[in-house]
Parts: sequence; C-alpha cells; structure tokens
Amino acid sequence: MAGLARSGHPLFSFSENVVARLSPTCNFARATIKRYNEIMTEAQKQRLEQQLWNIANELRGKMDADEFRDYILGFIFYKYLSEKQHLFANKLLETEDVKDYADLTDEDDIAAIRDESLEKLGYFLHPSELFEAITAKGNADTEGESNFILEDLQAILNSIEQSTMGTESEEDFIALFEDIDLASTKLGRTVEARNKLIAKVLGHLAKINFQLDKVDADVLGDAYEYLIGKFASGAGKKAGEFYTPQQVSKILAKVVTLDKKKIKSAYDPACGSGSLLLRIGKEAEVGAFYGQELNRTTFNLARMNMILHDVHFSRFDIRQEDTLEEPQHLDMHFDAIVANPPFSAKWKGKDNPLNETDDRFSQYGALAPTSKADFAFVQHMIYQLAENGTGAIVLPHGVLFRGAAEGKIREYIIKEMNILDAVIGLPPNLFYGTSIPACILVFKKCRVHDDNILFIDASREFEKSGNQNTLTDAQVEKIVETYARREEVEKYAHVALLSEVAENDYNLNIPRYVDTFEEEEPVDIEAVATELKALEADMAKTDEVIAGYCKELGIPSPF
Repeated sequence: MAGLARSGHPLFSFSENVVARLSPTCNFARATIKRYNEIMTEAQKQRLEQQLWNIANELRGKMDADEFRDYILGFIFYKYLSEKQHLFANKLLETEDVKDYADLTDEDDIAAIRDESLEKLGYFLHPSELFEAITAKGNADTEGESNFILEDLQAILNSIEQSTMGTESEEDFIALFEDIDLASTKLGRTVEARNKLIAKVLGHLAKINFQLDKVDADVLGDAYEYLIGKFASGAGKKAGEFYTPQQVSKILAKVVTLDKKKIKSAYDPACGSGSLLLRIGKEAEVGAFYGQELNRTTFNLARMNMILHDVHFSRFDIRQEDTLEEPQHLDMHFDAIVANPPFSAKWKGKDNPLNETDDRFSQYGALAPTSKADFAFVQHMIYQLAENGTGAIVLPHGVLFRGAAEGKIREYIIKEMNILDAVIGLPPNLFYGTSIPACILVFKKCRVHDDNILFIDASREFEKSGNQNTLTDAQVEKIVETYARREEVEKYAHVALLSEVAENDYNLNIPRYVDTFEEEEPVDIEAVATELKALEADMAKTDEVIAGYCKELGIPSPF
C-alpha cells in the first residue's frame, strides 16, 4: 500500500481532510485514517532520507564521512528549528491581518512573538532568518550566479544561539552549531565555490516539507537516527563510539521500563547521540532525561537529537565532561539507567589518588584497571541508580570472566551487594567498529528474585545484513520476554542460583550456565565404508579411461 501511495495511485489520492470528515464512530474510517497516517509518515521519511543522500553525494569526496555528517545534521537541525518557529508564529498570527510569519514586518509584533518563542520554544528566529528565506536567496539565479549567503547563514546560526542568552534554555543551545565551519576549504577552495555548494545543500533540504503540523515530529527524529546509523556504518570505529544499533537500544529500554508506564528520570552516563535515552521515551513516559558525554561533537548531537524529538528544553540536561573523572549529576539518583560506554576504554584509575576514596569506587576493594574502564562505568551506574530503579549496560564479554581487580569487583557486586539481576549474551558483530560479541548486564537494588541470576544466551540468533549482524524484532522480543518470564529455556536461558555462581568462583561466562551443546548425529561406519568402496571403483574406471586416451596420443600413462 505504501508503494501505491508513493506512486500517486488514485486509491490514495483523496486528502486527509476528506478522510477526517468520515464519521468517527465508523471503524473503517478510523482504520483508514490510521493507515493513511502510517503511509504518509513512511513516505515522508523515505523522501527525507533520499534528499539526505543527495546532500551526501554533493559533499562526498570533499571530506570524511564523519565530517560531512556534522554539516548535514547541523543544517537539518536549523531547518527543523526554522519550521517549528514558523508554525508556532503562524498560530499566534491567526487573528492578525498578516497570517504568515514569513511576511511579517512590524517589529512590535515580531518582538511579541520573540517573547512567546523564548518562553515556549527556548529560541527565536526572525522572519528574515527562516530557512526558506536564506535558501531562496542562495538559489536565486542572478546573472548566472548564486547570491552570496555564507555571511548571512553564519550570522543566523550565531543568532539562534545568542537568542537564548539569559534564558533557561541557554545551556541547551550554546555552541550547537560550532561544527559547521562555513569557511573550511574542504567545502571549496574559493569563497564562491563554498557558497555554491552550501546553496545546493540547502536547496536539497528545501525540497522536503517536514509537515510538523500534520505528522508526528518523530519522523524527522527517526530519519536523523537513520542518518547517524548510515554514517556510523561507513565511518567505522570513530562513528560507532556514539551510536548504538536501534535493536540493542530496544532491549535496554524495554528491560529498564518493564511493567512501568511512567519513569521519573532516565540517565545515560555515556550518552553519545542520545539515542538510548530517547528509546526509553518510546517505551514509557519519562519526566526528565539526563546524560553526560565526553566528545564535544557528539555532545552537540545529543542536544540536537533531544530537540529534534520534540523533548522540551526543560526536560533534558545533557552535560559535556569525562563521566568517570568529572561526574556532573553525582547528587542525583535515577529510576532508569542505560549505557553503552566505549568498550575497554582507558581511564585514570589508580593513577588518580582521588579514585581510591571516591564513594563510587571505594567499597569494592579494587579499582578497575587503567586499561579497561568497563567496571568503572558499572560502579558509577550502580552508585547513581535509585533504590527502585533498573540499570542496563552494554559491555564486552571479557567483563564476565576476567580476573584480578575485575574479578574482585564482580564478586563484590554479586556476593555482597546482590544487585546483578541478569546477564544477556548478544551476537557478535552487532556494533560498528568492532566484531567482538557483547553482553548486557542488568542491575536492580531491590530485587524480587534475590536468590538467583538469569542467564540468556542470544548469541546465535541474528540476521546477516551486509558486513553487520542485526537482530530482528522477533529476536528482540524473545530476549525481553525471556527476561520478563525468568524461566528455563533449553539451550537459551538458565536461572542460576547464587550458590551455583559461587561454585564457579563468580565467573559469569555464559556457557558455564547455558548449555548450547548440540550432539552430532551418529555416523554409520558401514554405510561410509560402502560409499568409499564405490568411490574407489569409480576412480579405477576413470583411471582406465585416462590411460586409454594416453595410449591413443602416444604418451606415457600417469598410472
């Protein structure tokens, strides 16, 4: 049906308004409206993605993928802010003589809209600063040349940030566009070349109407994540550091929101682009989102991503700093914590004397090794987890069995704290930039099942997708449902008593608990012997034929 809609099939040529006029009591009408919206949403998303790749093709070859990603996403964000401002202002102008904000020239009216915008949206764009205005100017053909817009565009981006100064949203907008360097020679060796290229990029985006007043604003957010995912897959390890595959995000989000419709606060200590936090918002109503990210560019992406998903600036607090060394939310505890920190990253550990007395790390009898910060992130997460909260973290498999300091920490978590609720083994090659298998550790401070730990081995259930492995929706649901039911599943899940874990010296390697051994079918020796004799007879006949050919040709037989 989606294909028919995109091709302009007459079955779907009627307007949404016509559908809406159908009786709301009619089941067919409701189903039709729902399906119509689904088709429009999917078609809109595909058109947007196509234009994004058109832009990528304009920039490809001029710079690395992760660099032009920053330009594209920055311009998408500018367009989103512009359309949202335009729509908001037009609603305020419904009773005025001038109905379209783009045509408004009265500075008093503009000032009134500015005050309302800063209170409700958190930022402000003047009519002359709207995306459509600067794009039209840049693509206007004046004597065969595009008009110069680089200085205007830079001023607009600066103005968006400056409009928030002194307001509650200031911290959420400051330096958001710093990765868009319009003076970079990578965009072109001359000012004219750069101007022409940027005008083309804006022109491609102008072909897409985000339709924020008609479809769910999340269409753009989903496309945004799609674009991050595509560039992550092409940019390798560097990009993979800030992107968690959506199916893995689903598992984490569903686990920490199990049986919960509302969550007061959600937190990610290594939030990357914010996709994990936003995924929680799709599973439950979240009061506020909190996150911390070390990389400056990725920190900007996370803030943009929140706004793109229509999360009001008052409902998120994303900070930039090293979480392990400079935690920004240490006085808070959260109902849901998710994390996909960089695998086995380096940290200061014992090289920083303060870590020895830090309340997050001091009680375990050991610090995570400086070469592997995996358990340091676990300890940080446990410290900030609320008493009734659930935390889920993605880590490399090594955390399950490595000894020394990590073994001591692991034993303390299980034996003394008893907060490890489940261990979930994932397939290899799910994450961009690394093929090693990963696992998910689930923590609860107030555990219902406090005499056991659930082990799930999902490592063999995946689909191939190019160079990556992926999880299907059914495979994700199987993991979540198995966690929820907490039952034995042959060759897939095992509920291990704490005494069993202790007998294994607190080694959590999943094969110790989930037996996936498959017996080979017995070999029929007599049948194999008979088959070998038949093969030998066939080979002898073939040798005779070859020998005959050699004799005819007058050459020695090789046999």
